[in-house]
Amino acid sequence: MAIIRIKEIVAMSSEDRTAKLVDLRAELARIRTMIRAGGAVENPTRVRELRKTIAQILTVENEKKLGIRQTVEITQEKPKKKVEKTPTAKKTAKKPEAKKETEETAPQ
Repeated sequence: MAIIRIKEIVAMSSEDRTAKLVDLRAELARIRTMIRAGGAVENPTRVRELRKTIAQILTVENEKKLGIRQTVEITQEKPKKKVEKTPTAKKTAKKPEAKKETEETAPQ
């Protein structure tokens, strides 16, 4: 499971993201130290999750600086129902025209 969702990262202020980044890097360093010392790590996949979350925070920070990502507020609103589009012009079925016999096709 993700440590923190991307929507939550985007909704954080820049100071909060920086503080979270410091905490995650400290935890990653602690786990790596335990691994190198030969100790048993409780959750080895935690390293991957930490690295991924750190990368997401850095990406959002960089996008904000470049003006790529806009600030999004998290709301608890329910999604709106889709409205069915009604056709603007009614389609009418074409009536087949009766074939007219011409003099060339008429029997003589």
